[in-house]
Parts: sequence; C-alpha cells; structure tokens
Amino acid sequence: MPVLDSRLDPRSSSYEDNRAAMLQRLAELDTALRQAVQGGGDKYVERHRKRGKLLARERVELLLDRDAPFLELAALAGWGTDSGVGAGVVTGIGVVEGVTCMVIANDPTVRGGAVNPYSLKKTRRAAEIARVNRLPLINLVESGGADLPNQAEIFIPGGGVFRDLTQLSAAGIPTIAVVFGNATAGGAYIPGMSDYTIFVRDRAKVFLAGPPLVKMATGEDTDDEALGGAAMHATTSGLADFLAEDERDAIRLARATVARLNRRPTLPGISDPPRYDAEDLLGIPSADPRIPFDPREILARILDGSEFDEFKPAYGTALCTGWGRIHGCPVGILANARGILFSQEAQKAAQFIQLANQSRTPLLFLQNTTGYMVGTEYEQAGIIKHGALMINAVANSTVPHLTVTIGASYGAGNYGMCGRAYDPRFLFTWPNAKSAVMGPAQLSGVLSIIARQAAQARGKPYDEERDAQMRAMVEQQIEQESAALFLSGRLYDDGVIDPRDTRTVLGLCLSVVQHEADRPGYGVFRM
Repeated sequence: MPVLDSRLDPRSSSYEDNRAAMLQRLAELDTALRQAVQGGGDKYVERHRKRGKLLARERVELLLDRDAPFLELAALAGWGTDSGVGAGVVTGIGVVEGVTCMVIANDPTVRGGAVNPYSLKKTRRAAEIARVNRLPLINLVESGGADLPNQAEIFIPGGGVFRDLTQLSAAGIPTIAVVFGNATAGGAYIPGMSDYTIFVRDRAKVFLAGPPLVKMATGEDTDDEALGGAAMHATTSGLADFLAEDERDAIRLARATVARLNRRPTLPGISDPPRYDAEDLLGIPSADPRIPFDPREILARILDGSEFDEFKPAYGTALCTGWGRIHGCPVGILANARGILFSQEAQKAAQFIQLANQSRTPLLFLQNTTGYMVGTEYEQAGIIKHGALMINAVANSTVPHLTVTIGASYGAGNYGMCGRAYDPRFLFTWPNAKSAVMGPAQLSGVLSIIARQAAQARGKPYDEERDAQMRAMVEQQIEQESAALFLSGRLYDDGVIDPRDTRTVLGLCLSVVQHEADRPGYGVFRM
C-alpha cells in the first residue's frame, strides 16, 4: 500500500501558531475534565469516604482488568449547565475478565447520584452503544432517583432507560446491576430489569417508595432494611441474585459474573505504528477555521505504517477518500481537504461509500467542512441532487461509521460527513472544532441582509449602528454555541479528545464495532 509522504514543516510560523492555539484549547479541556473527576466537590467526596464508600471512578477501576484501557464517553456532559461537568455519572468502554463491556457508574457525590436531564441522555447513549455493538452492560448503581426539580425533563423520556435494558436482554446482550446504595423509585427498575443483580449487604436500598412515602401513602410504619434492604431482597423478594459483604466483594462478584458469560472481545491487534510523530497533530489544524489544511498529514500520523491507498485522487479533490488500517483494522476514510463540498466530491463520496459497503469495511469520516457550495452556477449544475446523493449514501450505509470532527462542521456538510443525526457508532471532537448551521460572520451577515431588506420594503432608513451591535452580539453567541466544549456538554458527541490520542481512541472503537446490520441497501438515488 502507498505510504504517505509528509510535507509538514514544524519550524514554520503557521505550525507554531496552530500548535499554540491547540494547546490553549487543550488547557481548557483539561480544566473541564478535572471538574468532572472532582464530582460533587471536596465536601461531598469527603462525606462519601467517611461512610466507607468508594468513589464512582474507583469502582470502575477495580471492575476493569489490571492495566486494561478505559474509553470514557461524554465526560463533559452537562458542561456549562447547573448539572455540573460529567452530569453525575461515568460511562465508558473497558475490559472486564477479557470481555469488552459498557460500564455506567452513578456518582453519588453529585446530588446523591440523582438523575438529571444530561445524565439521562448520557446513560441512554451508553445503552445505545452497548446495543448496536453488542457489549455487555454493567450498571454500578447508587442513585436517589430523579432530580425532582427537573422532573418535567426527566420523567417521560426516563422510561426509555428501562426499555433499553429489556431490549438489550431480549437481543442476547447481558446486563448486570451492582447496587452499592440507594436505588429508589424508578431507579429500582435498574436491578429489576437486569439479567444479573448484586447487592451490597447493609448498603443497598432498593424500593419503589421509601419509608416516608409509604407512611404517607398507606399509613404503614417500616424501615429501610425491611422495605428494601440487601438481605431482604436476597432471602425474601428474590430480587438480589448475589449478596456481597462489601463494595470490593460486589465488584469481585461482578467480575466473576462477566467471566461466566462465555464471551470474548476483539481488541486492537498488533500493527505497524505510523511513521510520523503524533505530537505533530497539535500543529496541523489551522488556528483560523477559514484556512484549510491537508488531512493526509493527519492520516500519516494515525494510520498503520502511514499507509494510505487513495481513491480517485484526481477527481473531486476537495474530498480525500481512500483505504487504510488502524491497529490492524481495515477502514475506509472520507476526509475534507478544502472545506467546501462540490458536486464532484458528493458523487465521489457516494461511490466510495457503496464500495465500502460492498466489501463490508467500516468508514471513518474526518470532518472539516463549511458545507455544500452555493450559487447560481452550482445550483444549475445540480448541487442539491448531488448533495442528496451523498447524504442518501451515508444515511443508508450499513457498515459501522466513526466520525471525528477535526475542524469546522457547518451546514449540510455536517450531515454528508456523518454528523450526530446520522448515527455514527462513535463521534469524537478535537478541542479546536466548531459546528453550527453556518459560521458566525455568515450567520450575522444573513440576518443583517434580511433586516436591511425589510427596512427597505417599509421605506424606512436602516439603523447602521444598531445593525453593527446586532451582528457583534450574534457572532459572539454563535462563536460560543459552536465551540467543542459547549456542544460536548450537550452530548452532541461522545467526547472531546486530545488529537494525539486519536489513533488509540479509534483503535478501541474499531475493536467493538464488529456487529453489523443484516443487510446492505440504499434508497432511491435522485440522479
């Protein structure tokens, strides 16, 4: 396979400017991730420890095999909201007794592990990944149920969590619940609908209504242990399959349960590393999103042996397509080379996606696009039908899709390059990335033109000073709302990653996307 030849000059001023901008974004990312790890803060962490309990991430660490990788997902969920960074739950993919599993762990230091709108979205996304990729799902449960002030946003969609569990089990995907503390109200159905349940003695409390509500509803006087204690569920109700003596024993039992599932993973294989240093990835993406950069420089630093067999290199050159391997896994790649997608690029992409489906090869989309080209010439040449052709191919492709936003992701280009709405198996973002309906200047300019035309139609003079203020305000708003941390906080991706970790993250993802839909197929292409 041809080897990519890098032309990157690490001594150039543009490289240094790009690297400095990326390091600034990475510093912001590190600050946000530290907030997620801190959970509810020192006060609540200390209170939790005084009760003799492990923290959520400590539970996950003990559950996983020693030195096994853990791909944390949506670590920034809730960023910029009252729900806190991480949204009070840890989710991710790791290896337990040699089996690749999805893990969900409530963080009781954040409002007692109560479910908020962002933790709900985060856990449902984790269940979706487990379903599509057929990963056993392990819930490490300690939650006070719904965050009542937000019940209007939680109650109705929250029922989907229980539906997800039952459908996983029906599909032959094992579900395991380890209950360390409260699992009350709707939370009681997490163990209630799991295949295997493990309760910690004198700690687990699982009931639909606690003693105060039972008193109010029925007049009965009772206590936590009689109503929903671990020993009661292990000996009387039968809800608990295993009774653990303490948290570490519960984790031991969970690992033993996974070991009996008769499942084995496909981990990243042995492969030749790229010929170029991943450190260079910090200086490749342009600090100014309006300046394009060559995605082949990125591919040279994430593909096995930097080998890349480019498809149609002389046609539709604003989109780079071709074949390579990551940690031994074959992959087809679509990467924006000059931002704008023209008719040739759209047709090239559709053909390439068809070929990948024919050979059952997963697809990797590297997004850096401002969208499809506009203007009279391009409309007359059929940009709508050609863009629809590409989007149709993406929407109906049945091989696994992985997406990484490495720069801009604007307009319908986001759709054509397999954005979140097109259900890639995984979608990650670099810290410099931006995504919106269009760029800030373009959006504010459109609003200005519309307002100017409206004033003209009414025969009134246009207020230029007010227009300038409006444009500045809109640009600031779009700049903020298109940023990587903002979008990740609202779970429009599976996480913001350091560019240097891209090869590792993609290798882990490719190792779990083995399950495919039963049939290849496409809808009608409008030619």
